[in-house]
Amino acid sequence: MRSAYPTVPDPLGIRAATRMVLQRARWVQLDPAGIERILSVLPSPLPDLPDWDHPLHWRGTPEQTANYVLLLDALNFCFWGEPRWRIRYRDQLYDGYFALAAALRRALERGHPLYDAGYLAQLTDDQIADLFTGEGTIPLLTWRIEHVREVARGLLTTCDGQFAHLVRRADGSAATLVRLVTEVFPSFRDVASYDGLVVPFYKRAQLLCTDLAGAFHGRELGSFHDLDALTAFADYKLPQVLRFYGALRYEETLARRIDAREEILAGSPEEVEIRAATVCTVDELVARLHARGQPAAAWQVDWALWQLGQSLPPDAPPYHRTRTRFY
Repeated sequence: MRSAYPTVPDPLGIRAATRMVLQRARWVQLDPAGIERILSVLPSPLPDLPDWDHPLHWRGTPEQTANYVLLLDALNFCFWGEPRWRIRYRDQLYDGYFALAAALRRALERGHPLYDAGYLAQLTDDQIADLFTGEGTIPLLTWRIEHVREVARGLLTTCDGQFAHLVRRADGSAATLVRLVTEVFPSFRDVASYDGLVVPFYKRAQLLCTDLAGAFHGRELGSFHDLDALTAFADYKLPQVLRFYGALRYEETLARRIDAREEILAGSPEEVEIRAATVCTVDELVARLHARGQPAAAWQVDWALWQLGQSLPPDAPPYHRTRTRFY
């Protein structure tokens, strides 16, 4: 397919690496007709900032809010499984990401200062596990316990307890903040290997930047001058949406495995190709929007696609299932 990729900065090397993966891919391909189909259903205009003003999200002082957003995104991964892990909060039942947000807000309202690095550092394994008490068990609980400890450790040893210090060091650059976050907090180092290539995705680290932008309404600790340098946040929901609209096509064997809800191993060629194709497809969408005179950035298209994914019909093809702490 002839590329319509826009000329955009690639300070993190994600675009170059994912395009090289797509050139060699045997499991996944982009479909131009499907990309055009998605363009017809994207909202116009695209969102100016991520929508953060949800009743499950919490705010305190700027410093507390920054620490909270960091913790939320350190724990924001892998919610699939049967039976679903769910949280009841204020007489409403939540699953997936919203269950995580509800669990943290519930704990904060019960007097647990999750924004305090010193408090996080002294929690026992059982106390951390209790944060996620609900219906069923949250997947990858051991990793989540480790991530809480990592957040506390990184904040105390590098940031004097305040993530805001690291954000200010980035000097308004989202790309710089991604680099700093992946240096200080190892669980954000979302990098794969594919046919001898090093392929960074940095899904949660990039999402963290846009979450800060949303939480602070694009001001103060959420003010970034280069959000357009970020790529799509390659997870399992976006490729499901792209496949539903026909923008992504899977090789027949892979399609059958996904439809049968068979696990696709993290780091396998199939999984890396799905994620790389997601990044490249969103860049194609951005390019075509630019060609039509519509301003767009990858993170904006990502958010719009994620919203579309919340209303897919019940008979839509399932998302690929990968057990990973990166998404």
